[in-house]
Amino acid sequence: MVELAPSILSANFANLQGDLDQTKGTDLKMIHVDVMDGIFVPNISFGFKVISDIRDKNDYFFDTHLMIEEPIRYIDEFKKAGCDRITIQYEACEDVGATIDAIKKAGMEVGLTSKPGTDKNLLIPYLDKVDLVLVMSVEPGFGGQSFMEETIEHMKFFRSYIDDNKLDCLLEVDGGIKTTNVDKVIDAGVDIIVSGSDVFGNEIKAQIDKYYEIFKQKSL
Repeated sequence: MVELAPSILSANFANLQGDLDQTKGTDLKMIHVDVMDGIFVPNISFGFKVISDIRDKNDYFFDTHLMIEEPIRYIDEFKKAGCDRITIQYEACEDVGATIDAIKKAGMEVGLTSKPGTDKNLLIPYLDKVDLVLVMSVEPGFGGQSFMEETIEHMKFFRSYIDDNKLDCLLEVDGGIKTTNVDKVIDAGVDIIVSGSDVFGNEIKAQIDKYYEIFKQKSL
């Protein structure tokens, strides 16, 4: 069944753990952690201290997306902070292969993504080396953006490649996902759905339950 990964980028940072407490008692297994450096993307989010602090109080799988230049510099720090999977941006790495290897060596799962306009074929040589490929359905950098319909074809492209080559690689989508449009990305074959403002901008527990009810119906 499809899984949900709510992005804490859209949570209330004056009451972050309070928001996370509202996710408890649901079918949720993971949260999505967006880290931005203000260089690769024109926004700054948070760093190791925030991740470490919420790690101590939450048993979720930490699905972490690094929108930062040369993430290879900080792999050990993100491991120590409690991240379980690190997804890197293709465009942000001088040596994508070396960065993937460094994440694996640190004992974490590794994901790969790119901006919507980047040639999808550039990611293909790495898909047998990663645990996950993330399709960005908005331009990376800010929460609350509108879903880019053309990225449905990106999801179908990667789904077909993964299946045709029998790869052990999950497919994730992030950007503009809501309960009102989640059906179409499920139909495109995604395994993990990241949703930020649609979860944390509503009654949190009820909205998570709503997503999982949709997932269950789609899996019948």
